[in-house]
Amino acid sequence: MPVHTLPSTFLALLAIWNILVPSLSHPQPNPCRMIQRMALCNNARLPCVPVGLPYNTDELQLNHNHIQTLLNNSLLHYSSLFTLSLAGNHLEKIEANAFGDSHPLQSLYLAENNLHVGYQDTSHALLQLPQLQVLDLSKNKLEDDMVFHLLQNLTSLQYLNLSGNLMQRLDESSFEGLPQLRELDLHGNMLFEIVRAFSGNPKLQRLNLAFNNLPCLVDFHMTQLVVLNASHNFIEWFVARQELNETFHLETLDLTDNKLLFFPFLPSQSRLRNLYLSHNSVRFYGGQVDDATGENWTTSVQFYNLNGNVSNVTAQLWDESLHGDVSSVEILDLRGNQVEYFPQGFISQMPSLSRLQMYTNCLKTLNLTSEGFSGSLYELDVSNNRLSEVIAEKGALAALGNLTYLNMSLNALGWLPSGLFSSVESLMSVDLSYNSMGICTSETRDVHEDSSSDCVVWRNIASLRQLYLRGCGIKWVPPSAFAGMRLTHLELSDNPGLRVETGSLQALSGTLQHLGLGKTDMRAVDFSAFHRLSYLNISRNSLTHLPTSLLNLDLQMLDASENNLSTISPGQAASLAPTLRRVFLARNPFDCCQMEWYRTFETTKTVNMVDHTEILCLDEAKRTYRAGVLPIFCGDLSRESVFWYLLLILSGFLLFVCILTICLLTFRPLLLQKTVKKKSVKPTSY
Repeated sequence: MPVHTLPSTFLALLAIWNILVPSLSHPQPNPCRMIQRMALCNNARLPCVPVGLPYNTDELQLNHNHIQTLLNNSLLHYSSLFTLSLAGNHLEKIEANAFGDSHPLQSLYLAENNLHVGYQDTSHALLQLPQLQVLDLSKNKLEDDMVFHLLQNLTSLQYLNLSGNLMQRLDESSFEGLPQLRELDLHGNMLFEIVRAFSGNPKLQRLNLAFNNLPCLVDFHMTQLVVLNASHNFIEWFVARQELNETFHLETLDLTDNKLLFFPFLPSQSRLRNLYLSHNSVRFYGGQVDDATGENWTTSVQFYNLNGNVSNVTAQLWDESLHGDVSSVEILDLRGNQVEYFPQGFISQMPSLSRLQMYTNCLKTLNLTSEGFSGSLYELDVSNNRLSEVIAEKGALAALGNLTYLNMSLNALGWLPSGLFSSVESLMSVDLSYNSMGICTSETRDVHEDSSSDCVVWRNIASLRQLYLRGCGIKWVPPSAFAGMRLTHLELSDNPGLRVETGSLQALSGTLQHLGLGKTDMRAVDFSAFHRLSYLNISRNSLTHLPTSLLNLDLQMLDASENNLSTISPGQAASLAPTLRRVFLARNPFDCCQMEWYRTFETTKTVNMVDHTEILCLDEAKRTYRAGVLPIFCGDLSRESVFWYLLLILSGFLLFVCILTICLLTFRPLLLQKTVKKKSVKPTSY
């Protein structure tokens, strides 16, 4: 048989193929990063579980890849895997044998996927995980029946996250077969009804029902629950089962942002410590009925479920002693409600109360004597109410030995008991802003020693560190008004016409760090002695220049906005810039020709001109510019006129050149052609 010679081209291609094949078959670099026995393969655009990882890997993170299906036996080689995270993969299903038989996996995170598509296959796969304790199925568009299938026989499950799904109703079958469940997160669903849903979960301790559509929570009898978050719903009633003799273990109850009309009907025996009821419509109605027998009033209410069946749960109205066991409450948050008064004995039944937050209610009187506040009270906030009267006896004030923060701002107070603040030995912060209260002299104190006064003596309150007197109508700060004090924060802003006497603040020179004098019509204050001052507000004061005494300070925040500043001297800017962190200078009539200070602050990287987009300047013609875009010339008008003369001469010269060129081309048209030919035309080779 004759042997034919192979073409040379074919032999060359064969040689190239032999070179390329080994390089193409070389393994690609592994997209995962190993940290001990944890494999991090996040954001690697992987379409499947990577191979070649160490067989003893115990945690595998595959978040935000492109895995749409977890295939059968994908994890067969990782028999030591305890934690698997597949969040954000658009995962549609997990095939039935993806984990093999009896996989030791304990934590599985499947958040932000599309498991509603193949939930049935996924449910079969989960059955192969007998040791699963943590399961995250949040944001998977799961409905009630899908969840029921996915949770079948997960008897070892302890933590379950179903937040951000499409669940609407819970009943006794929803979580049956989960006897070890301890924490359940259902926030951000569409739940509107719960009927005996947790009877099969005796160990459940933390339940999150926030951001749903629940209209009420009645017949609450989950005695083992420790934390219940039912905030951001539409709950009008919370009623616990009253006849139970067992003590409820509930420590935190959050009913924030609901539609509560009444204070919740709490268990008769509980360990409740934190009660959050802010932003509801809670008020006490006992004062509006005549022994609860008014013609148009009812004394009790019965609750019906959505099927029209009457419940045995009733709530007795108008009896203000039925608020349940509050003896362990430490934090009571009632901000943003409609409380006008506290029922008799309400406060005294909370001997452990440390924080009472009553911001934005309708209180008209605060009686620190009869309410029975305990010595445990640490923070009292009754700001933004309708307070016109505070009642306090010296003995009751002395009992408030732990009170540290007191906020009575935004009320209608014009008189206060003498010694109200000096009698509380631990008081560190007082806010009386936006009340009509002045500052007393020592002589005034003697006159009003045993009565109420329209001013307060602050001298010698040694414990006080923060004092806020914004908008109190104060016209005068007497000499030595703060003698014997160690204030770090003093806020006197929004007191137009305030006269600060020489030496009024001198006693605070060694301690003051924060000083507010905005909108006080201040003219000259010597700050040179306040070496510790780091925050200064002198805004809205019509100042024409910054006080020179600021050069001696290490200010970190300066607010000089809304004044009449035309410039800041280069020396001041250079002295302030090294320590300044934030500065406010908007709404000043700065001179565009004196903006060196702006460039100093701008080039100092540590200085943040917070309102730099609002800093404007005026040129000599009163035209407005942003500080970063300035005119070309400033100051000398003759320079501008010279510029225009130069521009006119240059324009004339260019016009003359153009006319001369046109004339040459018109009267000697062959000159250009000859010149071009002479330089560019060459003889050809033929």
